[in-house]
Amino acid sequence: MERPASSDLSQALTEWVRRVSRPIEFASRDDCAHVGAVRNLGSFVVAQVLNVLSAHVYPAALESRLMELRELFADFHAGLPAQEQKQRLERARAILGMLKRANMVGSDIEPGIVGKTMNESSARPRGPHELWRLPIRFAKGVGPKRAGALERIGVETVEQALWCLPWRYEDRSRIVPIAQLAPGLTATVCGTVVQAQLKGTRRRGMTVLEVVLQDRTGRIRGVFFNQAYLEQLFVVGAQVMWSGPVNPGRDGGTVLQMDVQQYDVVDDGARASLHVGRIVPVYHETKGWTSRQMRVLIHGLLDEYAANLDEPLPVSVRAKHGFPRIEDAIRSAHFPDKAADVQKLERGLTRAHRRLAFEELFVLQVALAQRQRQVKDEVKGIRFDTTTPMLKRLSAKLPFKLTAAQDRVVREILRDMAAPRPMNRLIQGDVGSGKTVVALHAMAVACGSGYQAALMAPTEILAEQHASSLRPLLEAIGIMPVVLTSGARTSARGKTLADIAEGRAQVVIGTHAIIQKGVKFARLGLAVVDEQHKFGVLQRKTLTEKGYRPDVLVMTATPIPRTLAMTVYGDLDVSIIDALPPGRKPVKTWLFGASERRKAYQLVVDQLKEGRQAYVVFPLVEESEKIDLKAAIQAAERLQREEFAAFRVGLLHGRLASKEKDRTMAEFKAGTIQVLVATTVVEVGVDVPNASVMLVEHAERFGLAQLHQLRGRVGRGEYQSHCVLLTTHDMQARGRPSGPTLFAEGAVPSSRQRLEALVRSSDGFVIAEEDLKIRGPGEFLGVRQWGMPEFRAANLVRDADLLQQARQEAFALVQRDPALSAPMHRVLRDVVMRRWQAKLDLGGVS
Repeated sequence: MERPASSDLSQALTEWVRRVSRPIEFASRDDCAHVGAVRNLGSFVVAQVLNVLSAHVYPAALESRLMELRELFADFHAGLPAQEQKQRLERARAILGMLKRANMVGSDIEPGIVGKTMNESSARPRGPHELWRLPIRFAKGVGPKRAGALERIGVETVEQALWCLPWRYEDRSRIVPIAQLAPGLTATVCGTVVQAQLKGTRRRGMTVLEVVLQDRTGRIRGVFFNQAYLEQLFVVGAQVMWSGPVNPGRDGGTVLQMDVQQYDVVDDGARASLHVGRIVPVYHETKGWTSRQMRVLIHGLLDEYAANLDEPLPVSVRAKHGFPRIEDAIRSAHFPDKAADVQKLERGLTRAHRRLAFEELFVLQVALAQRQRQVKDEVKGIRFDTTTPMLKRLSAKLPFKLTAAQDRVVREILRDMAAPRPMNRLIQGDVGSGKTVVALHAMAVACGSGYQAALMAPTEILAEQHASSLRPLLEAIGIMPVVLTSGARTSARGKTLADIAEGRAQVVIGTHAIIQKGVKFARLGLAVVDEQHKFGVLQRKTLTEKGYRPDVLVMTATPIPRTLAMTVYGDLDVSIIDALPPGRKPVKTWLFGASERRKAYQLVVDQLKEGRQAYVVFPLVEESEKIDLKAAIQAAERLQREEFAAFRVGLLHGRLASKEKDRTMAEFKAGTIQVLVATTVVEVGVDVPNASVMLVEHAERFGLAQLHQLRGRVGRGEYQSHCVLLTTHDMQARGRPSGPTLFAEGAVPSSRQRLEALVRSSDGFVIAEEDLKIRGPGEFLGVRQWGMPEFRAANLVRDADLLQQARQEAFALVQRDPALSAPMHRVLRDVVMRRWQAKLDLGGVS
């Protein structure tokens, strides 16, 4: 399209603005009292915008504002709430006002830009889609060396830098007269340098710079060690701002001394400081990069690039929730006004922070909504017979009747398997709720329909446990199971692989060995993943690719808090087994301090004397694995010599050879080992009904959800069971106290408070919510795996209400525009694709 002369374009745009403004101005009069009198206002404005866009070629930023105007009126109608109508009209007037003033589209465009040539206007980044790939090393003042430092804090592009929000704020906005200072205060002062002296010291290479600052009310001294370069900055006569804690004067002198943490030289008072005299953002630092440098960088980037930030939130969503534009929100989050509430800033509760948090959650929920819709629209190439005789055979062989909760979940699974779309379902259930037998029904349907089923577990112990409990039932109904783990003998492994490839093995139970390249299935129809958060996303995807879009069933005994479920599992259908089998007695939980060790072990001994068995669990964390493992081994030897000399003690940990693990577990199940000392490998999969007591050493080192899972290893038989939490602190022994639930919002609970919460509650979901508050989502899941959402602004605990709102808005939008193909959603589509498409493509079952 040929570009018209700048004067013609400017005149045409001026005339267009006048024409569009008339009905909007009329509708806005008297506090929008006349909006109902303007018929078809929405369709009129939309048509006008499309006309002006099709008539001329405009700079990208101008097009962006015109498109924003179109979005404001795309669904504008008289039935909208009055407040929303008012907000949209006010924003429309603001946009049109910008256009009136010298052909500006906002503060991000220079006056007269409409009249510039395309080459001139393209000198700056064009459009909102480029900052995500603009390397930070090209930003002013960065370069290759500093870019390496920024990469260590997760900043590689300009967009990532602008989204690297402060982690706290310091209020240095109040300039305190020096005469009002007192030791112990932290303050900001402004004055003139009246003395600066650089001295050597007796220590070789050490320098001391003493500077005296004076204002109209008094003087204060600053001392700077090994910072000789500051002599060039703090020259006599310079106007300087200092901020930091105030200390008594040297040797009892009257001149106080400041520990200067931040400083700035004010250029004739002509510019506002970035570092003092305001509410100052504080950023995470790394070697070679300081918070002060980050402020300078961010300030420059905002001036140059803020107008080109992606704006994925539709105007209607912003107006409905009262959110500012992305540019305004980012600016306010980095450099808030002096009048801002520091407490709200610190807690992420300002309008700017809420808008940024909402955006992150909204974009993720849009991606999840699209993925859920994609899965539901996909036609699977598998046909399951949910009336197969295998189900009746299974029911006849089960030694117990399903609970109502199990029966409900089985029906949900069968409904999914009969449907023409692939099943993608999560089963949540507390430890001992019977998830495995529910999954067994799905396996029976798959095998009864001529397909294979795979059950993948995170550890060999859990895989063997599943095989031990499922094999008798599977064989009784005519289904051949095999076990495949990395520890299997080579000769046996070859036969197992052949049985799987040729279809003789109908159910394959194993660890990640199932997904290795040499494993080929004849007809994989169902993939069951147990404790799925312990697998990586790629591992789960590889399993599902062993068949042609098999149905997927995910099981977890870790109760997932609602907020986390809406992010990590937001695209799955969820079933909850919310009842334990009849006859199960609640486990009594006890809390003992270090000085009460003898009492704790006596409780265990009492149970052993009654013929029961016990676990003693030691922590094992990745950072200190060797130390912890050594402690567990030494403890087993000591316990055999001392506390449990009259009983046989066994040892189980992850580094034992498979044969040793199997032998130890077999002897524990048979009762020849009475006490099993173990690391957290017993967290899942170990099922010994005679084990009625568990003692957890260093309990304060475990998360609440993990302790709850450990507690679930006992109480699986007919006997009253106990869980003993033993800490390295001293505290009074506690039984199950009464009282209100857990912690106040915003509180940082002590180890004792956390553990008392576990003593107080047996509800896994209540405990999981508290664990999420304490440790955050990454630590809650036990691993910081790829695919777990990482947010710059959002906090799943604090922003639970925003998450719910974002989910409602996202799923409603995707229902209206599944492919985000509408012009008003093109930026959102690009952002969703860039941030989540790769991860969600890989996350076949999560």
